[in-house]
Amino acid sequence: MSREDTKGATKLNVRWLGKVPYREALAVQTAMFSQSSNQHLLMLEHPHVFTYGSSADLKNNLKCDPKQVGAELVKVNRGGDITYHGPGQLVVYPILSLEAKHGVGGPADMQAYVCGVEQLVIDTLADLGVTNAGRLDGYPGVWIDHKSMTPKKICAIGVRISRGRTMHGFALNVSTDLAFMREHIVPCGIAEYPVTSLAELGFNFSVQQVADVVARLAAKRWANGNFDRHDVAWTAVNENLNASSNIQITERKPEWLRPHVNHGPEVLATKKTLRELNLVTVCEEAGCPNLSECWADGTATMMVLGERCTRACGFCLIDTRKPLAPDANEPLRVAQAVLKMQLEHAVLTMVARDDLADGGMAHVAQCVREIRRLSPNTRVETLISDAKGTDALDAIFLERPDVLNHNIETVARLQRQVRPSAGYARSLSVLARAKAAGLVTKSGFMLGLGETKTEVEATLIDLAAVGVQIVTIGQYLRPSVEHLPVVRWADPSEFSHYASFGEKLGIKHVEASPLTRSSYHAKHAAEQTVSVQLVSIRS
Repeated sequence: MSREDTKGATKLNVRWLGKVPYREALAVQTAMFSQSSNQHLLMLEHPHVFTYGSSADLKNNLKCDPKQVGAELVKVNRGGDITYHGPGQLVVYPILSLEAKHGVGGPADMQAYVCGVEQLVIDTLADLGVTNAGRLDGYPGVWIDHKSMTPKKICAIGVRISRGRTMHGFALNVSTDLAFMREHIVPCGIAEYPVTSLAELGFNFSVQQVADVVARLAAKRWANGNFDRHDVAWTAVNENLNASSNIQITERKPEWLRPHVNHGPEVLATKKTLRELNLVTVCEEAGCPNLSECWADGTATMMVLGERCTRACGFCLIDTRKPLAPDANEPLRVAQAVLKMQLEHAVLTMVARDDLADGGMAHVAQCVREIRRLSPNTRVETLISDAKGTDALDAIFLERPDVLNHNIETVARLQRQVRPSAGYARSLSVLARAKAAGLVTKSGFMLGLGETKTEVEATLIDLAAVGVQIVTIGQYLRPSVEHLPVVRWADPSEFSHYASFGEKLGIKHVEASPLTRSSYHAKHAAEQTVSVQLVSIRS
């Protein structure tokens, strides 16, 4: 193997993530850089953003106020000056473990790796018919007409290597709006040579076509051709997804999906407490099949911020009418219920509140504070929305819930269909940020919406790669004829396989069964898997 080769010939996990805000993508790749030892290749587009390294000369190389041109300005931990990312540009982040330059334990060969990245781009362009691409002495990146007097840069490269692990990568101009680089910045601090794109050169390729070539050649270069690729749907309307959503199973619901309901005295007592305090539970609102089992155990998942959600996910029964204003007294009532029921492990969930500036995060944070004030020995698990990926999430992270749960819900390919107001990369970024804040992280998803075995395994690989410690997997049950149909009933043996597969990846606990829901056996999962970390977080 050459010095740029990765350790061994392991599989390259290739993901097309769609259009992802830079900060969200950075959170995901940072987590995979630090939490995973697997090989990953993230491919995506960014909304308009200018990024710059620690040594960038912004005074001379930034010509505009980024906000005036609809762009973000983000400082990153990499080499290089200021550069631009935006629609029509394929951004690729290889997250790899490299061979040491001089044997075991030594540093990786940075120069060899950068040359390898450049060669990947040069080979990609050659595959597409661009034969005049190459390196320009003294300048990073890949250039067109690199041997002439008027070279043009078509690809920027900026990488970081630490402890033999790589992050950041390259940005290849496919059909990019070059005005952002020509008029608003000095790209990479290079004023003497212009930039170009495949479109400007007369090559009519889509980002998807270029990504296909990159994925194939990257796998050949770094994994002996062995790769596993999964894409978020490239368009909002996908014929394959529509076809799968029209499949409706006709066989009778299996016996293993028939919960045994027994509303005994414990269930009635729990219901009485919740009604007296005017609280809503997701157990009732979402039609959870485990209601009687959990309530008999004296536990319930309380849903705060009302019972109306601002999103309309295709699987969910929650009311989607215009929500009411948050109830300022609700945090106290939630804490009183926790105290009265003597809960050791309280679970709070929420409706999505995109109508609120902070997505409702301050309200959930107040609920956590009140529970800990009235019942300081109770562990608190919060099942939160994504808050559109904003910094409002920090309000929850600062309260340090004992478990931070955010559900990814389904595999990458089905995201647009199942939850059009959310996103696969965004959910991974929420979990990555929570993990970076030192929290115990948890996520969950459903089977029966049309996913394949390899897609489920890829989802578990991605969750493990961003440090998720608890995962729940259950069967999707259609709440009404207005919701997405059930494509198939997953056999109990499948759930056992995925539990074993996930735990082999390093996920501490996988709760998987047909009737599993997000909060099912939450107390047990926390006790069995993260008790040591829970103590350290609270201290």
